[in-house]
This record gives sequence, structure tokens and C-alpha cells, in this order.
Amino acid sequence: MQGSLSTWLVKHGLIHRSLGFDYQGIETLQIKPGDWHSIAVILYVYGYNYLRSQCAYDVAPGGLLASVYHLTRIEYGVDHPEEVCIKVFASRNNPRIPSAFWIWKGVDFQERESFDMLGIFYDTHPRLKRILMPESWIGWPLRKDYISPHFYEIQDAH
Repeated sequence: MQGSLSTWLVKHGLIHRSLGFDYQGIETLQIKPGDWHSIAVILYVYGYNYLRSQCAYDVAPGGLLASVYHLTRIEYGVDHPEEVCIKVFASRNNPRIPSAFWIWKGVDFQERESFDMLGIFYDTHPRLKRILMPESWIGWPLRKDYISPHFYEIQDAH
């Protein structure tokens, strides 16, 4: 089932995949990493000028990594703004996605956190470095195949 934004993107020849609607009725779209920057600019011009949040997750052990953007279209006098969820999937071997920083400045720390925890490289991000873990940390702690160095359970400490 396609939503209004997906229909509009199809009408204008923009490549994407509709993933349907979430439990709140928010349209969810999948965009390829190579198409993300141009579609992000188009969405901003189309009126999605507010980035509610950005997050990332590991789809499956050894599988893809996903960067998720929640955008809102705010217009004057509208009680119910339009929302859309964009998912950009990247390969685990070379997880590179264009940064949305130059479009929505508020994504700065959120993309840095996704880089720090999952190892997704956001191209053209001005300050892409660790934000939660020490700079010397090796690996990406939120990946499902991550093995923590020197990990032991509290019960093993006795």
C-alpha cells in the first residue's frame, strides 16, 4: 500500500521502496544510500523541514545496518503535520551513507552516535568522531555480532 509521499515520488520518477505504514499510520520508505542525499534535499524543499529524530540499528547478525530518519512536514495553521519515516540500509562491510547534516543541522549528534555505536560512516559529516565511547575503543558496541573485550558477568567475579 502506497502513501501520498510514495505516490508523489513515483510521479516524479524518484526511486524508492514503500514499506507501508507503522502502527501510528506513519508512512515508511526505503531509500538506497546513493539516492539518499538527493531525495533528502527534495524532501526538505517539498516541506519536510523538521527532523524529529535519527537513529540506527543492526537488522540481523551479519546483515544490513539501517539508518532511520523521522521527518515532519510543518505548515502554518496545520493541526496534524505530515510525518514520514525514511530507512536507508547499508551493507555491513562498507556502511556508508551520505550525511543529512547539511540539510538538517539537528542530526549532528544523532549521526555521530550512530557512527559510534554501529560504525555507519556518514559521508560529508563535518565532525564524525566518537561521541559516547573513548576514541581508543575498538569495534561497534551495538552491532549484534559485537564481542566485548574483557567482559565477564558479575556472578563470575566471585
